[in-house]
Amino acid sequence: MTSISVGDLATTFQSRQNNSRIKADLQRIATELATGVKENLRAATGGDLGALAGLEHGLGTLQAYRIAAAESALSVGSLQRVLDTVRETSSEAGAALLQASSTGQPTLVQVAASDARTRFSSVVSALNTKVADRALLGGTGTDGAALASAEDMLANLQAAISGETTATGVEAAVEAWFDTPGGGFETDGYLASTTDLAPYRIGPNEEAVMTLRADDQVLRDVLKSYAMAALVADDALSGDQPERAKLLETAALKMLTADKPLAELQAGVGTVEAQIDNATARNSAETSALEIARSELIAIDPYKSATDLASVQTQLETLYAITARLSRLSLADYLR
Repeated sequence: MTSISVGDLATTFQSRQNNSRIKADLQRIATELATGVKENLRAATGGDLGALAGLEHGLGTLQAYRIAAAESALSVGSLQRVLDTVRETSSEAGAALLQASSTGQPTLVQVAASDARTRFSSVVSALNTKVADRALLGGTGTDGAALASAEDMLANLQAAISGETTATGVEAAVEAWFDTPGGGFETDGYLASTTDLAPYRIGPNEEAVMTLRADDQVLRDVLKSYAMAALVADDALSGDQPERAKLLETAALKMLTADKPLAELQAGVGTVEAQIDNATARNSAETSALEIARSELIAIDPYKSATDLASVQTQLETLYAITARLSRLSLADYLR
């Protein structure tokens, strides 16, 4: 019988080939264990990558909605806090002004008016709040302040009430400055855009609409009341104490009357907050479902992979042992 022997060169080549194959298997299994995903996706999906592509697209879209919802939640939550500050400040200031005006005592009237002037600056600052360097209440004009400073508005109002000698006259002048279309407030007070922000895209076929701006009538009325009290602090109707007290009383009543409309604005913002929270929860649930589906399609079985890794490691160690044994064999050693 004829025997076919394998020469040393062929043996070396075969050993190297086996070594390369086992190392490639070892690298593949190690990578799959590290990533949790099968390396050969085509084989894992039976050659049809359409389903996997659809899952990846869905996850990418939901990730975009997640980011948009998070940004909108930050903006709407900040807006809620702004309105809460304005409402709380106005309630406190209105009560203090009403008490001071009822006494008619000049010192108390001046102190209360000065406090209201300070609060006016705080309210304007709150309405000019920016989040991520974007104005909350400026419509599409997000790059600058929504309102002029309290000092600038008061300077304009001082000119508007010049010549007025009664509380009723000052009130009418302030009302006209704030409410006349194209008047003082719309040209010098409100500095941002009159175009509403585009709705927030927070989910598939779902948008959250938030159109509140600093020129909203409810906020104008609040600013009006502060302006009247601040003008008293700036010596409006100087010398006529009863009229000064009357103007302060008017400002106080306007502040207190604004509480209900402010609460309604907060309720509207709260509705949008709830909508964003619900959309976020739905998007999160859908993301989890898609991730599970993707995992079932391309994820490895970690227990099987760990067993395969141990098996390949044993194969490699066995190959090294055989190679070492063969390298020590020679005819000269055998004949000795």
